Amino acid sequence: MKDQEIFERICKGDEQTLEVLYKKYYRMMTKMVISNSGSEQEAKDIYQDALVVFWQKAVSGKLVLTSKISTYLYSICQNLWRKELDRKKRLSHEEKDGVQFIEHDKKERAKIINECIRQLGDTCKHVLMYYYFDGMSMQEIADKLGFANTNTAKTKKYKCKKKLDELVKSQFTESDFLD
Repeated sequence: MKDQEIFERICKGDEQTLEVLYKKYYRMMTKMVISNSGSEQEAKDIYQDALVVFWQKAVSGKLVLTSKISTYLYSICQNLWRKELDRKKRLSHEEKDGVQFIEHDKKERAKIINECIRQLGDTCKHVLMYYYFDGMSMQEIADKLGFANTNTAKTKKYKCKKKLDELVKSQFTESDFLD
């Protein structure tokens, strides 16, 4: 399948074409992460996140593809991996500086998050709980909730997490987390 045909099908919401795309560039995208200090699991996660970004932009109609799909996906993967490496670097600096969270603060934050999770719809609630609290894989979540595939589960997790973030930000101030 040529890039133009893949792109047109994805713009129309064809999930099977997304599977084709996933398989077509899997090795190239994950190799980039692995060769830059990443694990195989991190590489898979980055690639799936990149596909979610690509999917959402394509389906929204806001994406004008001026390069090959592989080039576009590769740049998304690079950017996501750089952000992840920066995040890891910050975390290691915080640990070295001796930054520790007080147990009470963790409990308060957990209460706030749980309160917002309760306000989400059942599907979002289940996806987030299964992923973050039960440690289920995307495949297990897709099977348990009857999603078409892991990419659908990944997209749903992304949207639900975004919705949760918005709920937290709309109902609580930064000081609720810092006091």
